[in-house]
Amino acid sequence: MENLNDIYNEIKSDPENAKYSAKNIDPLYYATKNARILIIGQAPGKKDQDTGIVWNDRSGDRLRNWLGIDRNVFYESGKIAVLPMDFYFPGTGKSGDLPPRKGFAAKWHPRLLSAMPDIQLTLLVGSYAVKHYLHLKSSQKLTDVVKDYKRFLPKYFPLVHPSPRNQIWMKNNPWFEAEVLPDLREKTADILK
Repeated sequence: MENLNDIYNEIKSDPENAKYSAKNIDPLYYATKNARILIIGQAPGKKDQDTGIVWNDRSGDRLRNWLGIDRNVFYESGKIAVLPMDFYFPGTGKSGDLPPRKGFAAKWHPRLLSAMPDIQLTLLVGSYAVKHYLHLKSSQKLTDVVKDYKRFLPKYFPLVHPSPRNQIWMKNNPWFEAEVLPDLREKTADILK
């Protein structure tokens, strides 16, 4: 099993990440050998990068609510791991954050995953994570995948992004709150017991 600290140092010194290292920006993810639940999202946001804390915004608050856990369990239990599709804030585009860099997750995730042998459930949050890990075509609609989430259990649990920008989606898809979230909370509680 690889050492998590060694992988972290390799990520920091990777020439592909030199522009971040030059600005003293560290890769942002959480990996522990005792993790039971893994959250794979898009990439850290600007606030996450500035504070050095993943999911440290309203989206994170909503995600923790969806899971039925508090900040202490999320950040301090050692049972939650977070591997974004890119470990650095990609910048801002016309309609929000830019996408994660292509190939980043394929390069680093397998090594980190091999150092976390006790993951029992992986939450795929948003289209980048869902399409990468479930090997879906870009034409596949995220709503359909999330609605059919049981097909991907027990390994993966696909979710929409918990961004406040998705409030309209939540309103238009009441089945998510009524059916999906109770199942997610139950599975989370069972794993974290």
